Amino acid sequence: MDNLKRPRRARAALLELGSAAAFMMLAGCQSYERAPLELADHRVALDARLDESESIARFVDRLSENNSATPERFDPSDGLSPAEGEVLALFYNPDLRLVRLDAGVALANYETAGLWEDPEFGFDGAEILSPGGPFEYGLTLSLTIPVSGRLGVEKDRAGAAYEAELRRVVDAEWSNRASVRSAWASWSTASERLRLLREVLGQVERITAITDRLETTGEITRVEARLLRAERVETLADISLAELDEARARVTLLGLMGLPPDAVVELLPALPPASTIDLNDAVTRLIESNTTLAVRRAEYQVAEDTLRLEVRKQYPDITIGTGYGSEDNDDRLLLGVSVPIPILNANRAGIAKAKARREVARAAAETTFERLARELAIARATLDASRAQRDAFEHELVPMLDEQSSEMEQLINLGEVNTLLLLETVTHRFEAKSRLLELRQAEIDAAVEIARLLGPDKPESPAPVESTNDQSATSDTAQTAARGSTPAEEDSR
Repeated sequence: MDNLKRPRRARAALLELGSAAAFMMLAGCQSYERAPLELADHRVALDARLDESESIARFVDRLSENNSATPERFDPSDGLSPAEGEVLALFYNPDLRLVRLDAGVALANYETAGLWEDPEFGFDGAEILSPGGPFEYGLTLSLTIPVSGRLGVEKDRAGAAYEAELRRVVDAEWSNRASVRSAWASWSTASERLRLLREVLGQVERITAITDRLETTGEITRVEARLLRAERVETLADISLAELDEARARVTLLGLMGLPPDAVVELLPALPPASTIDLNDAVTRLIESNTTLAVRRAEYQVAEDTLRLEVRKQYPDITIGTGYGSEDNDDRLLLGVSVPIPILNANRAGIAKAKARREVARAAAETTFERLARELAIARATLDASRAQRDAFEHELVPMLDEQSSEMEQLINLGEVNTLLLLETVTHRFEAKSRLLELRQAEIDAAVEIARLLGPDKPESPAPVESTNDQSATSDTAQTAARGSTPAEEDSR
């Protein structure tokens, strides 16, 4: 009779233990929340971005606190300046948004790295198929104790990977500011060229009116008059092409700032003189401050920590198991210990791969430096050549043609008109000014490229990773990257 009762008690106890184990497993699991993609809502938010002036103004204040170059105020109602455009690009640029979200992935990995493995619950049961046969079972609970120190190294490696992502954020921000400056100069150049062409059209139409009068009086032939009228048609075609170039440059610039292509905002043209850059010890500055090299250093540190982790993995962790069971109606307490013996595998493949990846990371840093040094040399040569050509056009050729144009005006006022010479003066003067614009653009681009390569005056550092609660960074947008959000999303919280 006792043999019949004990299996029932055992089954009841097993049912209770199974229920408790299932409850513990469910309590430790997260639930799934659906997040649908609504592009129509994003379009509405995209069109309303310029309405977030207060949020952007607070963002400017935070940038100022971190010693970043910012405008004194942000107010697009009176037109958008290049400095305000850089702020908008840092705030809304789509590429920066993706880089920051990638940093959020690295942060999530860092915050969850180094955790102990979940304990394992096991159950074995058997029942003899005979009347009154005993029910035999065993319950086990095993836990791996990481005595090798592998979890601490995993945490260090995840921290290095997170820092590398933040370095990428800083590099992307710095490159983005350079892109905005260059794109703004390109749009300003296109706008100024369009203005010059419209000015030329007015002068050509004036010459055409004079031509009609001279042809009526027989002072010029019909062939000469036809050539002058053809110039007007060509100028109109050039204006259409220049309008297209200006529209393309504007859309590109708006895209860098994260604004829709049809955004109703006035852009203020600006062709500032290329800033004077101290190029003494430029290569030393390149090594110390270039943001791309900072990324390569961080990636090399990840490779170092990866190798350290693979080496640590060859040392064994201890798995301890305990449990309770019954056999032949005898209750038993179970205890087990397992320790791997690293004599056959010893993680040799993982260590060899990690060493090879470290050499790849070293070569990537060194070859990146070589490439950047070449780019710096080319940019310096381009800057010098553009500056020399611009000086020649600005101080010699353009003033000479302006004087020629002034003298032609005086001759017209005196009644002495040579329409072909007048037209040649107008077109040559426009070509010289157009070429001057191109040289200014090339000089600005070269100066911007040199500034990008040499890095910020005070290199920005990513957030420290010693504590997940401390996410401060000299780059304000790196702070939001640490939380996996854009500045706009962060400010709306």
